[in-house]
Amino acid sequence: MSFKKALRAIIMGPPGSGKGTISAWIVRDFEMKHLSSGDMLRAQMGKGTGAGVAAKAAIARGELVADDVMNEMIIAEIEEIENESFLLDGYPRTVSQAAALDEAQPVHTVINLAVPFDTIRERIENRWVHQGSGRVYHTVFNPPKRPGFDDQTNEPLIQREDDKPHSVLARLDVYKKQTEPLLARYRGQGKLTEFTGTESKVIYPEVKKFLETLVLA
Repeated sequence: MSFKKALRAIIMGPPGSGKGTISAWIVRDFEMKHLSSGDMLRAQMGKGTGAGVAAKAAIARGELVADDVMNEMIIAEIEEIENESFLLDGYPRTVSQAAALDEAQPVHTVINLAVPFDTIRERIENRWVHQGSGRVYHTVFNPPKRPGFDDQTNEPLIQREDDKPHSVLARLDVYKKQTEPLLARYRGQGKLTEFTGTESKVIYPEVKKFLETLVLA
C-alpha cells in the first residue's frame, strides 16, 4: 500500500514495547523505508564522512555521539531518499535533535507505542537466553521444557545484564525522562498519535488503520 505523497513518519516506544516487530509489519504492509538510527550511523561511519569519523571517535572513547554530529549524519541519510516515504526509528532522541529535523526534513506524523511499563518489565525480566546459540526463552510465553535449561543442549540459560530487574527499571526511567519533552513537542505540533496496549498483535491493527487513513489523504 502506498501513499499519494511521500509520508515522513517517526515511531517511538520504550525498550521492550514491540517497536521492532511493529516497524517490520508497517514496512511489510506499506511502501515505506525503515530507517534505523543505528543502521544510518553505521552507514555514515562506513562512508568515512566527517560526521561519521567524529561519531566513530566518540564511540571509541565510550562517549555518547553529540547531537550536532547525530543530526548531520541522520539528516544526510534522510536527504538521499527525500522523495520516498520512510519510518524513522531511534531518532530523534532529544528536543535538540527534533528541532534540527524539523528544520531540515519535518515529519508528518509520530507514532508512539504507549505500552505500560509493568507489561514491559514482565516481558523483559522473564526473558532467558542460551548463550551459545542465542535461543531466547520466556518463562511465561515460551518456557524451556526444563526450567533454567536449554531444550536442545540442556545447558544452563542465562539472563542478560540488561534484562535483570534493576537494569530494566533504570532503562525505562532514562527513556521516560528523555522522551517526555519530545512527546510533548510533537503533541503540541498536533503530530503525535498514541497507541496503548499490551500486545503487538492487538496494537498493530490500530496502527495499520491509522496509516490507511493517511494513504487516502
